[in-house]
Amino acid sequence: MELTFPNILLENVKKYGDKKDAIREKDYGVWQSYSFTEYLQQVKLFALGLTALGFKRGDKMAIIGDNRPQLYWAMVATQCLGGIPVPLFQDAIEDEMHYVLDHSETKFAAAEDQEQTDKLLNLKERCPHLEYIIYDDPRGMRHYKQPFLMSFTDVQELGRKFASDHVDYFEDEIKKGKKEDLAIICYTSGTTGQPKGVMLSHENIIITARNAINEEGLNEKDDVMAYLPMAWIGDFIFSFAQAYVAGFTTNCPESTATVLADMRDIGPTYLFQPPRIWENILTEVMIKIEDADFIKRTLFHFFVDLGTRVAIRKMNHEPVSLGLRLLYRLGEFFVYGPLKDHLGLSNVRIAYTAGEAIGPEIFEFYRGLGVNLKQVYGMTESSAMVSLQRGNLIKSDTVGPPLPQVEIKITDKGEVMYRSPGVFLGYYKNPEATQETLEDGWVYSGDAGFIDKDGHLKIIDRAKDVTTLADGTIFAPKYIENKLKFCPYIKEAVAIGMDKPYVTAFINIDHGAVGNWAERRSIPYTSYTDIAQKPQVYDLIYNDVIRVNKSLAEDEQLKGAQINKYLILHKELDPDDAEITRTRKIRRRFIAEKYADLIEALYSDRDSVNVQAKVTYEDGRTTLINATLKIREVEVFS
Repeated sequence: MELTFPNILLENVKKYGDKKDAIREKDYGVWQSYSFTEYLQQVKLFALGLTALGFKRGDKMAIIGDNRPQLYWAMVATQCLGGIPVPLFQDAIEDEMHYVLDHSETKFAAAEDQEQTDKLLNLKERCPHLEYIIYDDPRGMRHYKQPFLMSFTDVQELGRKFASDHVDYFEDEIKKGKKEDLAIICYTSGTTGQPKGVMLSHENIIITARNAINEEGLNEKDDVMAYLPMAWIGDFIFSFAQAYVAGFTTNCPESTATVLADMRDIGPTYLFQPPRIWENILTEVMIKIEDADFIKRTLFHFFVDLGTRVAIRKMNHEPVSLGLRLLYRLGEFFVYGPLKDHLGLSNVRIAYTAGEAIGPEIFEFYRGLGVNLKQVYGMTESSAMVSLQRGNLIKSDTVGPPLPQVEIKITDKGEVMYRSPGVFLGYYKNPEATQETLEDGWVYSGDAGFIDKDGHLKIIDRAKDVTTLADGTIFAPKYIENKLKFCPYIKEAVAIGMDKPYVTAFINIDHGAVGNWAERRSIPYTSYTDIAQKPQVYDLIYNDVIRVNKSLAEDEQLKGAQINKYLILHKELDPDDAEITRTRKIRRRFIAEKYADLIEALYSDRDSVNVQAKVTYEDGRTTLINATLKIREVEVFS
């Protein structure tokens, strides 16, 4: 049997049938469950319906929307026919969608609802390859009469008719699949230019998923929450690939707004969240604690500090005294247990963070609560996973040793290289970029790092971003930014300093957290831009910049990279404005060009700077913002 996802689905049907759920979805407050047998039936009908519409082996199927069973069924139905799914970010603006659709030569598109369908309809004339648009949610679609527009159920009805005359067609098509066939094309976030289409085979992803499953002991009894963008390789490996290989259940929340409540319903045992989500959860917790009474606040801070101390000792393999262990049990009763239950983390056996570095303080906070949080390193080009913290080999500043069958080496310039069964086949229609990244099976990751004495990989920053200040001091912007983002009032930060005399920073406040803080102090404000420039808010952020500088002062190599000045931006950095990617990675070159006048002001003797900026909305509309941004100097420590 060839190592393909359709074949694994057939095996799971034989093994589990109707005995367990393959996927669940919360709809109108009720969980709808589908067994493996029902899952296969849905996939088969949709695949045969696509065939009736003219879908051929090698055709592309765009997938756009929130995590829905129908979109996962469309994905594997495409694979059953030898086609290639191309997932897109659901919040992408039309120009971003156009590039991917046109570049990938997508012929079919499966959309979640009216919003995504409207985007596709607006792009139809600009995408000559796009023939059919298929939607899942019919709400608002009653008066849409285009002949190339069909509902998911209509396509399945075509499949029923096709099946009556072609009894073995579906199974025969699955048999034609090979392990080296493309399983998916995932487009990168495009931090330095246009996104690149990463081609991954069934074998790439399945072997990578299987190796991680074996290392972690995942099995069919596990439950995972699927709420991250389907266009991200992280969702594909954890919510789709590993669920297939291990046979566990994928759970789709009702909406992105109800994820926390839906997690409490399900109580997932396996969880993957990028640092941004872990940071957001911590921010919400801190906001609620500030609203609590004095006794609750005191208990919370005491036991969180205690839990962090215990977690650090365990990670360092140091003994934990009997007194600390008894206090920790008390903390589990009063703080850790109730908090984990509120966050839907009570049943979590394994939790991952990946996508970018997580601040050590944030990592230690969750470990202190008793959450088995681990760091994973990988990228789209590696089928998501290169290294993984396992067992009790956990460190807050590393991403663990390599997975089985993965080799890692560090170049003379400090860049991380790897090779593994998960290494991608190349970039779609981009041989030049493939040649730059892939050499004799080795991938140039673009990340700077080293292997520590315990065999763990430690990532410092993007290799191209690790530079020096004018005096030769090492400058690693992401490291500084992560320290800033531990503050619950800071949502995003951009450190500046390459070839400069000192480090400065742009700060994005967390509107919700700072707004809550301001309301408790009766500080009036009208908008994000207004509250961001309040003197009290500058004082609030100042305290955390000081905290970061004190931390940097303790590092012999980085003590010269303390922040000397900062300003709070008038708007949030936004992927619609091309300032960050859809996975919230900073586009540094673009920011340096767009905000060159702000950077110049930070390195002058001015105490403020005027700015006029264009803001782009998801529907393409734009507006102008005018503001005067204050510049605050910061104390540095020797």
